[in-house]
Amino acid sequence: MKDERRRDVGGPDPTAIRSVAVTVDDVVAAIEAAARGRQRLVLRITPPFYGRMRARIHREGGEGSYDDVDPIHLAPERFLADDAPAYPDVDETEDRLREAGEYDVESHREAYAEAVEEWRTAVRDHLVDGLTVETPDGTHEIQVKRLG
Repeated sequence: MKDERRRDVGGPDPTAIRSVAVTVDDVVAAIEAAARGRQRLVLRITPPFYGRMRARIHREGGEGSYDDVDPIHLAPERFLADDAPAYPDVDETEDRLREAGEYDVESHREAYAEAVEEWRTAVRDHLVDGLTVETPDGTHEIQVKRLG
């Protein structure tokens, strides 16, 4: 029982992390922001580290200072499986409409918005169940738990 309590006390060692919970909307929003050329967003795990942690969306480079241990920053793409659909390309949407002889600005806007919505829905089914992080002791496997 005493050892169990010690594991629940947070500390600087990232190998204490067994699982990380992440909001699916945070993963989708961070990937979409990068695809649209906005500021890079990451999913951050902030110390002290416990067995069960939470990764929250965070602007890369927006850190304060930490005394002992830095947070873990994970690229949102790391939460996606290899077979995840790619974010829609606005130019490819235009090309498809032009090839079909249906191009105008409004139909392009609508078709692209529809493609993005379809991507947002589809990508939710392609999150990984686990990932690895680099630690001072080597790589460490962490389970991923989806929220939302």
